[in-house]
Amino acid sequence: MDANKENPVAESERETRAPGSGGQIRSFRDLVAWQRAMHTARLVYRRTEALPPRERFGLASQMNRAAVSVPSNIAEGYARGTTADFLRFLRIARGSLAELDTQAELAADVGLIAPDPDLSRSIAEADRVLQGLIRSLEHIPPSERKT
Repeated sequence: MDANKENPVAESERETRAPGSGGQIRSFRDLVAWQRAMHTARLVYRRTEALPPRERFGLASQMNRAAVSVPSNIAEGYARGTTADFLRFLRIARGSLAELDTQAELAADVGLIAPDPDLSRSIAEADRVLQGLIRSLEHIPPSERKT
């Protein structure tokens, strides 16, 4: 019970824990959700380099911002220190991930980039892990949440 009050991450939430961390979350960097989001952001930056120069301030910029927003919101929410804030920022991160998914699909649909199964898988995996983290935090009884 005290562990949940010190850290808003639920003890039962093993899937989003860093491998080899012994179940201990010491920083947002230990969250698998943040790690997956960072991987996705790196992929997006590599892919948007292939967009035409005319899109540098258009779709490329939007995709990069959405990609950066996901791990940034996970980190900020974690650092806020309360379960309610963490959940709010995780939901914002999930919204940014949906934006990114839409933008990547649009870029492929209009022929700016080739369809990218690796990016699609990375986005889907980041979303799956993020949703798992959200669900696990929602299941912490209110009396055990850090406020």
